[in-house]
Amino acid sequence: MRLLLDECVPRPLKRELTDYEVRTVVEMGWSGKKNGELLQLMVQESFTILLTTDQNLRYQQNLQQAGVAVVVLVAPSNRLPDLVPLIPSVCDVLARIAPGEVIEVGGS
Repeated sequence: MRLLLDECVPRPLKRELTDYEVRTVVEMGWSGKKNGELLQLMVQESFTILLTTDQNLRYQQNLQQAGVAVVVLVAPSNRLPDLVPLIPSVCDVLARIAPGEVIEVGGS
């Protein structure tokens, strides 16, 4: 299972996901790519899950067709201290998410 951290997610969050192969958009050289192009690149590079804080992605892209699962982190901000507490729930979701699904973690 290969995970990609979206640009809007702080890169240090990668350290919290040690049980997975995680890369960031910046590491892949994909900074500034539009969501549609990013999803295509993910499929080409065998990524299966995108971690993002972009709550609108599901409305902007056909994720079912793209074949990529998306985990949306919902927190007061996209700062690391707000996102780290969500990691146990993220790991639970990663164990059961299927391609094309969007699951929000956090929020109320």
